[in-house]
Amino acid sequence: MCLTISGFLLFISVTMDASFDQHKDPYIYIFSGGKGLPTHSIVKSILVQFPENKIPVKIIHDIMDVKSLEKGIRKVWKSGGFIVHSMVDRKMRELLVERCREFGIQEFDMVGNLFIYLTSILKQEPLNEPGLFRKMNLEYIDRIEAIEYTISSDDGLNPKSIHDADIVLTGISRTGKTPTSMYMSMLGWKVANVPLVKGIEPPEELFQVDPHRVFGLDISTNRLVTHRKKRLSDFGYDDSTSYIDPRAIRYELDYALSIFRRGGFSVIKVTNKPIESVANEIIEILTLHFNEQSRKKRRQGLMLGG
Repeated sequence: MCLTISGFLLFISVTMDASFDQHKDPYIYIFSGGKGLPTHSIVKSILVQFPENKIPVKIIHDIMDVKSLEKGIRKVWKSGGFIVHSMVDRKMRELLVERCREFGIQEFDMVGNLFIYLTSILKQEPLNEPGLFRKMNLEYIDRIEAIEYTISSDDGLNPKSIHDADIVLTGISRTGKTPTSMYMSMLGWKVANVPLVKGIEPPEELFQVDPHRVFGLDISTNRLVTHRKKRLSDFGYDDSTSYIDPRAIRYELDYALSIFRRGGFSVIKVTNKPIESVANEIIEILTLHFNEQSRKKRRQGLMLGG
């Protein structure tokens, strides 16, 4: 029997009125060709309207073939539960409905009627591809996570998070770490940047990550003096300081190069280079050491389905 959301609400209401004890409450099984999380959210939003309910919800996801469908159906039948499904593959959806009818299992179709209606008014067949919404939006979700990570890991903040970075930038002040990090985060890269200060030992985490992911930014003394003078001018500070003294800056740069050698990091010359060129150079080097799947450290939580 195929029922709509309104039918689902009525069914839950009747179930609650039957005063099942905790051990007799029927399981709700969510069937999905993807991960089932959107459907799970819908079911939970309905159940919350019944504050006394103790109905457990389980997801049976990635139902892509008859074997996995049959296995799920038999599990539901043995438990005495019922099914809420969002199967976008028409053949799998029709088979699910048919098998539920044969087993006497109550089922609620969250998408079928809408698919049929849209097919009729648009005069075209749907793609019937499970998880398509997730695939189309994964790049956007990945980019947002990368930006959030990069902001929280800017300028040496939260060094413990370096292990989660796709890329780690390091170098002395005004070598372009932050703007390069932010630019690359908008391309979907999680970037941590670690400032180097002569006389202060870098965080130990810098030497614990894969050195192929760490890039030291180097710049000419003259160009760095120019950058730092502008920085002081923007803040209205006096320029009579070692911060812009060429000899002191040379010592800082030499110190940074010693750290790069110590860690076995790639050195990127950034003098007179736009951020885009620096970012492309970093990505090219990453490509030499990591394949397409391992270049970025994707979080499993991103792999959501419908």
